[in-house]
Amino acid sequence: MINYQIIIDDIAIDAKRTKDKGVVASYIPELAKINSTKFGIHLIDANKNGYSAADAFEKFSIQSISKVLSLALCFSIVDNDIWKRINVEPSGNPFNHLSLLEFEKGIPRNPFNNDGAIVVADILISKLKNPKTDFLVFLQKLCNDTTINYNKKVAESERVTGFKNFAAANLLKSFGNLHNDVEVVLDLYFHLCAIEMNCEQLAKAFFIFMNHGKCLQGETYLNINQIKRINALMLTCGFYDEAGEFAFEVGLPGKSGVGGGIAAVLPNKYTVVTWAPGLNQKGNSKLGMLALEQLTTKTEQSIF
Repeated sequence: MINYQIIIDDIAIDAKRTKDKGVVASYIPELAKINSTKFGIHLIDANKNGYSAADAFEKFSIQSISKVLSLALCFSIVDNDIWKRINVEPSGNPFNHLSLLEFEKGIPRNPFNNDGAIVVADILISKLKNPKTDFLVFLQKLCNDTTINYNKKVAESERVTGFKNFAAANLLKSFGNLHNDVEVVLDLYFHLCAIEMNCEQLAKAFFIFMNHGKCLQGETYLNINQIKRINALMLTCGFYDEAGEFAFEVGLPGKSGVGGGIAAVLPNKYTVVTWAPGLNQKGNSKLGMLALEQLTTKTEQSIF
């Protein structure tokens, strides 16, 4: 039987000792203030046992990790109709790249690029009465935790620096793939990126992707086919132009965010979240990538 706590503790010690911790994202002013020495990790196994180390209970901006959660809610509402407006292929480009969007006539490559997540936000606005509130309630129910909320300062920081996102949204609009007002859609999108959670909370939210669509409370949110597709997208597209590297080195479906978080799952075994705000050149958490590589190596567990 694997002792996850010992492994998690060892990983945290190694992470704290590592000298090169990456560079904190500076293009979003609020994120630039975060201490680059932070590191947290939390794992929940299939028996609902939790294992934590270091800064696992300090909240951070989940940023693009929210794209998996907004996709999950959208998928649960419109099912396969979502794929009429978004493709499921890796882009091989940075998360905010625009050239493919124009070349492919306003259909985003996948829901985890910024343009794809903006289309997801557009669908949620069309389908929900109060999108920001409704999404937050969805997330709070997943975690059984009403303390989860948006960070308004981060959302505003995203808005005032989000020139490429405005460009992507207007490009989508020009091709007819954005049905609501650009500013309304981006307001939701920026708020989704500005959700604050800690490693434990985020691991709880991702439990459904490990557990066939059922949350920790036993409620079913997605069917097994939907979960299979989201996990496949996390494996192939969850780390942008470093998705292949993550699959090669770590071997788990997962999703990163420029706030330094990484959420990953091993179906039927565990869900795990790391947080280390220093990023590598591809925009993924440097220590988080190393930590998860150690986890699958030390446990000898991955999807491969």
